[in-house]
Amino acid sequence: MNAPLQSTRNPIDPVKLEKLAEVAIKVGLQLQKGQDLVMTAPIAALPLVRLITKHAYMAGAGLVTTFYADEEATLARYAHAPDESFDRASDWLYEGMAKAYAGGAARLAIAGDNPMLLSAQDPAKVARANKANSIAYKPALEKISNFDINWNIVSYPNPSWAKQMFPDDPEAVAVEKLANAIFAASRVDVGDPIAAWKEHNANLHRRSAWLNEERFAALHFTGPGTDLTVGLADGHEWHGGASVAKNGITCNPNIPTEEVFTTPHALRVEGHVSSTKPLSHQGTLIDNIQVRFEAGRIVEARASRGEEVLNKVLDTDEGARRLGEVALVPHSSPISASGVLFYNTLFDENASCHIALGQCYSKCFLDGASLSQEQIRAQGGNSSLIHIDWMIGSGEVDIDGVRADGARVPVMRKGEWA
Repeated sequence: MNAPLQSTRNPIDPVKLEKLAEVAIKVGLQLQKGQDLVMTAPIAALPLVRLITKHAYMAGAGLVTTFYADEEATLARYAHAPDESFDRASDWLYEGMAKAYAGGAARLAIAGDNPMLLSAQDPAKVARANKANSIAYKPALEKISNFDINWNIVSYPNPSWAKQMFPDDPEAVAVEKLANAIFAASRVDVGDPIAAWKEHNANLHRRSAWLNEERFAALHFTGPGTDLTVGLADGHEWHGGASVAKNGITCNPNIPTEEVFTTPHALRVEGHVSSTKPLSHQGTLIDNIQVRFEAGRIVEARASRGEEVLNKVLDTDEGARRLGEVALVPHSSPISASGVLFYNTLFDENASCHIALGQCYSKCFLDGASLSQEQIRAQGGNSSLIHIDWMIGSGEVDIDGVRADGARVPVMRKGEWA
């Protein structure tokens, strides 16, 4: 008897993957004719890299250059590299990227790494490597965080990531489930994704406009394990959805996105807060984070898992213990409603209100493009080598806007817009 033939059906819908590539170029980047593109991706994402490269050149890209990461090569470093290796990073590469961005190149990152890749490695080595990489990456990160350029992040259903999310399923089934979740969240599972993104961006802009009209001095979060007052930076500005970079190009930096966000005042955060979803950071899962702020600075930090890595992250520099972003996301967002925990910040932050440790976005100030770094600091903007989002929202969290005179306005109730 002949053995049954194994299915060769592609678990990743090729039509939707093509739409994702098109959205990355036309919505995420709005890549311009003659503009170069610098792309980073896991090797597993090669099918999406090729499609994005095709659509980039169809849009008139000057040159597309892609840098690949490989999980096995990363683990080989931890298994065999000398100890001093973990205090080094490829600063020459990031300097080259910064030079490309200064010359007008766009940046696109494809996410999809195994969120648990480094969970069994020495936390001290992981922290040292992360710190070295953060220092080396700063010249390029500043071009991105200051919105000098049009940039975008999309995701690919890497099998190792899929198996972390759906461990009880065969690999092909897990990949298909993750692919469909990515396509739905990225709004490419509809007939006209570009029109869908236009409507979605308009909705996010309406939320941002209301918050900018209110000019709250602070936001007060209350919920299980949370009583946190986040002062907002002087002259802060709310953003959401598509934004105009300093180079004049409108881009959607994150696909997916459900947030409206702004800059907190680095010295005016008080109280305690608990995470509502795990944070996957550089291959380590950090869960049940609990921190306490005094005068804007984290003075106590605990986690039920990954606490050593968390505390080493907080010791990266002075700004690592202060906030660089606060973002509002309704609990009923499509990503939250899916019930899927992605173990990936790009997705999980869009299922929940969140805060970010570290570097602020200069664009989140009135006339931010014209402000110097000294002016941004004077208005409360934070500076750091890191920018790490983690989730603090749920269906049990209320948020009030606090005016300068102390008057309070409901912003969210039970995780939904009030």
